[in-house]
Amino acid sequence: SAVVFPNKISTEQQSLMLVKRLLAVSVSCITYLRGIFPESAYGTRYMDDVCVKILREDKNCPGSTQLVKWMLGCYDALQKKYVSLLYHLAFNNYWICLQTITECYHFKFKYTHNGPLLDFSSKRNDSTITCADTKKASILLIRKIYVLMQNLSPLPDDVCLTMKLFYYDEVTPSDYQPPGFKEGECEGVIFEGEPMYLNVGEVPTPFHMLKVKVTTEKQRMENVDKSILKSRETSVPLQMLRVDRDEEENQNM
Repeated sequence: SAVVFPNKISTEQQSLMLVKRLLAVSVSCITYLRGIFPESAYGTRYMDDVCVKILREDKNCPGSTQLVKWMLGCYDALQKKYVSLLYHLAFNNYWICLQTITECYHFKFKYTHNGPLLDFSSKRNDSTITCADTKKASILLIRKIYVLMQNLSPLPDDVCLTMKLFYYDEVTPSDYQPPGFKEGECEGVIFEGEPMYLNVGEVPTPFHMLKVKVTTEKQRMENVDKSILKSRETSVPLQMLRVDRDEEENQNM
């Protein structure tokens, strides 16, 4: 009944397992709190003292079964160190070859071949990532997702859900497609309204880095107190950034 944190993260496999779990919890929390699937599509787990909902295959809810299959495909790309960015999109219209986006969730993945000693941030003086650091950042990320999801305006009634993966081209075979995915036919996305960009949080391990960003229509955030997304455990508030995919690729972590 618990999402268990490892006592240590000394191998790449231990780190990968944690990243997979954290991705599953994040996606489950987002879809649950945004009302994408019915209650029956989720199980209840505990992450430290935080109650979380975990998406599962439900024969009465084909959409949840499809999303679980997409997640397994993403795990395959994660294990191979191919995937760089997962766009978890909620959209409500099509314009020819463009998708009109209501909300967009960005999960950014980075990997290191340098073992447990790596400076993930230019602001970090200590390059050693401890298990306590990872656990603290993980719980903080989920708490922030909960707060944000509970304060966003409701989604439209006709909302649809899809998922896109982007890869590190220098290491990914040109013909690679993980299970459940096909080559993308459309790169363009547009917002009907003015988009707002939020850095929700990041979780480092000795072998991986997961960053989560949210893009939504600005009007959906007008009634949200921005201070609720600021951590009391850090002096650096969440930044409101306009970061596109190309800029994000060039940022130093």
